[in-house]
Amino acid sequence: MARAKKTSGFWRSQVMERFRSKRSAVWSLRLLYVFFAIALLGDFLANEKPLYCVIEGKTYFPVLHQYGVDLGLTEWSPELVRARWRELDYESVVFPPIPYSATTRDIKNTHFANPFRGQRVASPRFWHWLGTDQLGRDVAAGLIAGTRIALLVGLGAMALATLIGLFLGTLAGYWGDHGLKTSWIRLVLQVVGLYFGLFFGFISRAYSIGEANAAGGVPAALFTGLIWLVGMLVLANGLGFLIERVFRLRKQVRIPVDLLVMRSVEVMESIPGLLLILALAALIRKPSIWYVMLIIGLVGWTSIAQFVRAEMLKVRRQTYIEAAQALGLRASRIMFRHALPNALSPVLILIAFGVARAILSEATLSFLGIGLGPEEVTWGKLLSEARSNFNAWWLAVFPGVAIFFMVLLFNLLGEGLSDALDPKRDESGPNS
Repeated sequence: MARAKKTSGFWRSQVMERFRSKRSAVWSLRLLYVFFAIALLGDFLANEKPLYCVIEGKTYFPVLHQYGVDLGLTEWSPELVRARWRELDYESVVFPPIPYSATTRDIKNTHFANPFRGQRVASPRFWHWLGTDQLGRDVAAGLIAGTRIALLVGLGAMALATLIGLFLGTLAGYWGDHGLKTSWIRLVLQVVGLYFGLFFGFISRAYSIGEANAAGGVPAALFTGLIWLVGMLVLANGLGFLIERVFRLRKQVRIPVDLLVMRSVEVMESIPGLLLILALAALIRKPSIWYVMLIIGLVGWTSIAQFVRAEMLKVRRQTYIEAAQALGLRASRIMFRHALPNALSPVLILIAFGVARAILSEATLSFLGIGLGPEEVTWGKLLSEARSNFNAWWLAVFPGVAIFFMVLLFNLLGEGLSDALDPKRDESGPNS
């Protein structure tokens, strides 16, 4: 065990050393930290509410207070419920660096205010440094809000795609077409449980999920549906187990897992990914960022499943897997505790590239006005507004540069991970 830990630590040190030798990947990671900080602290960087203020001798922290209001922990005092924060009489005040929210409309600077001239503001403190769109919304604030949405969709969609790909790829690679057997009654009950899980979890709750979308509670509604689905499958499996024991059903049915998974991958890949995403997004009645994340994740799992399957086909023939099987360990424990961790190296690379693709997909959908609500401000929406006025060059340049850099950084990170995880890489090669 000590030797295994030492080997693992040595491997990690070698991987980190190779990764650090790739300067483009290291700087990409550092710049991604900046993007993450902007996404997390966006409300403190761009907001129409002050960070700190004193009104009639009372001290307020409006930005922080808004978090409590959103969580239902507190309420605004009556005089501040509909306050126009820029017009209040402050004894002392500290505004964020950008004194506008992404949805704040400056009626004095509508119709594409130029970032360098022609703006009507009370003082330079309220200048729109990257201009405004047609409705007078600050472009810099929109870019900050778009950073949060881009990272949320990219990481959330790839998290879902990774879970699906890991699960299906592991099953296909470990069991193949002949390894998984079960009784016919348990198989039938699992199919029935899947149907009722989907029905009670999602189909019958479509109206409540739609209402939750309007109230911003889509994650909780979808999680409840997932609990229904898992619960029905567990119930069906338990019922099948009892029936097997009572009626002593020993006849086994072979399930060609590898065949089913790979045919599903071929069907998914036979349809262009963007076309499939557009078709599914067009079915959404009430647009939401959570639905976009779900759709992109459901479409993007195929490459991960293929790589995990290929790695599992090699790993399952290793001596330690055969030893675990000889010891009588459960198949699920062998797969997910012993085999899968040793097949994850290519997945890390795919995740990095997949996040970049998911961000591009979200930008494409928002550029076309599909999938997201009208109140959401994204990079793609800002970019699409440039079509209505070609003279508003800032609406094309700044969001386009943001999308380019975000995608480039994740691609460079993926290349760095690819080199670091490749044991055949020439250590004496030139630094990138």
